[in-house]
Amino acid sequence: MFVNVETRRQPRLHWAASLLVGLCVVTFVVLALMPPPRRITFLLEWGTIPANIFDAHQPIWQQLRDPALLRLITALFIHVAWLHLLSNLLFLMIFGVPAERTLGSVRFLVLFLLGGVVANLAGALSLAGVLRPIIGCSGAVSAVLGAYVSLFPRARLGLVLPLGFYLEFVRVPAFLLIGIWALLQLLFSYVGPSYGGYAWWTHVAGFLFGAVFAWTSRGAIMRRMRR
Repeated sequence: MFVNVETRRQPRLHWAASLLVGLCVVTFVVLALMPPPRRITFLLEWGTIPANIFDAHQPIWQQLRDPALLRLITALFIHVAWLHLLSNLLFLMIFGVPAERTLGSVRFLVLFLLGGVVANLAGALSLAGVLRPIIGCSGAVSAVLGAYVSLFPRARLGLVLPLGFYLEFVRVPAFLLIGIWALLQLLFSYVGPSYGGYAWWTHVAGFLFGAVFAWTSRGAIMRRMRR
């Protein structure tokens, strides 16, 4: 069990992370209740399919105006396996809540959505021609992790370890938990369901985008903190 240790109370209302978690959970439940043929149709309609986004015979700048690129966003909220969903949402809450408190809810929502779009674009480019959809918010969560590292480079988080009948509370570097998340994503890419595309470039692009986004937001963060 992970516990984020906060030293200051923030009076402002923060809603973005909870909203994103709710959307992902609702979509997962709706998909789970669908019959398999309809579920596959839904994934093909709303997932990011690289072959449908980038056409080798058409300039990229023309393709970027295609309304089909909306799927770069809708794919973020689609999960078909509970392990995939749980790992993403767990780390979204652990790292997203403190990041949202620093960035503000609106800027955090922009980070998640833009980071996810950039990540899915990178994944689609790396899998050009592939007909299987890229789904899930792993790229967007990677952006959140990148922003967290940029905002709190020396952060240590509380970790509650069950030791027999006792619970031991220890502090561990945030980088360690980020490494655990990366290993979970790697594990899921090999043992997860066969349907769906898993692109490591989505994670790399999302993480780098998040780090740059937070770094360039320093001025806005300082102004927000002075209010």
